[in-house]
Amino acid sequence: MKMTGTQAFMKCLEEENVKTIFGFPGGSVIDLYDTILKQDKIHHVLVRHEQAAVHAADAFARVTGDVGVAIVTSGPGATNTVTGIATAYLDSIPIVVFTGQVPTALIGNDAFQEVDIVGITRPCTKHNYLVKDIKDLVPTIREAFHVARSGRPGPVLVDLPKDVMASMINFPAKKEVKMRTYKPTYEPHPGQIAKACKAIMKAKRPVLYIGGGVILGKASKELTEFAKKLDIPVTMTLMGLGGFPGSDPLSLGMLGMHGTYYANMAVAKSDVLIAVGARFDDRVTGKVDEFASGAKIIHIDIDPTSISKNVEVDIPIVAGCKEAMIQMNKWVDAADINLDAKKSEMGPWLEQIKEWKEKHPLSYVEETDVIKPQFVIEKLDELTGGDAIVTTEVGQHQMWAAQFYHFNKPNTLITSGGLGTMGYGFPAAMGAQMAAPGRTVIDVAGDGSMQMNIQEFATIMQERLPIKIALLNNGYLGMVRQWQELFYDKRYSATPMEVVPDFVKLAEAYGAVGLRATKPSEVEPVIKEALATDTCVLMDFVIAREEGVFPMVPAGKATTDMLLV
Repeated sequence: MKMTGTQAFMKCLEEENVKTIFGFPGGSVIDLYDTILKQDKIHHVLVRHEQAAVHAADAFARVTGDVGVAIVTSGPGATNTVTGIATAYLDSIPIVVFTGQVPTALIGNDAFQEVDIVGITRPCTKHNYLVKDIKDLVPTIREAFHVARSGRPGPVLVDLPKDVMASMINFPAKKEVKMRTYKPTYEPHPGQIAKACKAIMKAKRPVLYIGGGVILGKASKELTEFAKKLDIPVTMTLMGLGGFPGSDPLSLGMLGMHGTYYANMAVAKSDVLIAVGARFDDRVTGKVDEFASGAKIIHIDIDPTSISKNVEVDIPIVAGCKEAMIQMNKWVDAADINLDAKKSEMGPWLEQIKEWKEKHPLSYVEETDVIKPQFVIEKLDELTGGDAIVTTEVGQHQMWAAQFYHFNKPNTLITSGGLGTMGYGFPAAMGAQMAAPGRTVIDVAGDGSMQMNIQEFATIMQERLPIKIALLNNGYLGMVRQWQELFYDKRYSATPMEVVPDFVKLAEAYGAVGLRATKPSEVEPVIKEALATDTCVLMDFVIAREEGVFPMVPAGKATTDMLLV
């Protein structure tokens, strides 16, 4: 069937079962937007900044487990996506970003709104494409979705020149995408599975260390089964929170720079460390040569380049996390192992961990006249039953959310882990709410990060999204201020927010609801009112100005060298 490039584009999205796209129009994509208007199968969300389109698509992908889609125009529209693309790249999130481009005859001529977005994004995309010929349009789009979602997921960019999209094409029949040089390994090698399981059976102090790959690989169920079968304690990276139930007795919570005392101690004293879908990030390892120095390390990851990249491992397993955990469960079931006896062997180790938990639990000093941020997070957890989707900006509030909200299910913490992008959480809440219309979505924000994409209030109100914002307002760029307090003799250079808007009035200016709490007794009533309100609500919690995030591992130190207060 003969059709234009823009019509073929929309048909490709329908093939991929895309129902929602986030975007912002412009001259080079005006024909595409005219085609979007003429169809009703795909809903277009008009953001107010292109960065927000990519963050929203990213969060949509994290919640649904499928590919998120963003569309922007050429030049500044394309360059505005770079932070969002880099955010998705560092966290391995499957998105496809379509950018408009000047006509092919003008490429390289410094035309109006022309940039080499393929060159600009090459270091922060899994792959990218410039479509120069109409016959390549459909195969390229199909390949882009395949690359984004398969193997270790990631962002893919497709650059679309205006003349190509206006050309006519006979739409080709769909066929399986085959790429000669790209064949991810999903199934683990049986010999490596056996080696790993035998090492685990001999271990007296094993720890499961899980990352975002468990969630991306949809392996939470199998991993939880394995941990409970053998009574192995589980610690999670920021991206792995929710991959194992946070309120389970075997949970150690988060490890690393702002991880729990007992998680960091358990990893340090372990004799076998089983890393599943984690990449040994510097925020987790601290001083590398002292990280789990007495442990045999097993590493399961679908990306072979991640294995032994930061920390040398003893038993590498290149495979999908789900497929590997299925095989490890099967190995244990098939082996002649007395599970009760094995669990009994774990008794002293679990007792040691229990002692660490009792000695140094996550805690804070409550006050009667000042709101502590940890108290706000605890109340959010209590009043939502731990069942909300929580997005975050980046900073102290992000760490408090990770520490004090119990994430019991995968795909419920939506946060920028690898890149640490301020301004992520608010547009991410949009994408999360579009992906899960019936769920409670809460953006835990700081007064600094919140202002970086605050224009998305307009998008949220236009789309009638009942998002709740829990703003922890301390009048500082809090995380940098904390470092300045601890390591720079309280020289607060450029961290005090000397001019801060009235966030309640700002919310109301967009037609949302604004609420404020200035003392602890007001926190619960404000949260209850917000949760009972069927529109967007901003809760402005005026918190203790110089509250810190603890535990904390100073840069360059071992994870056992924790500041506890």
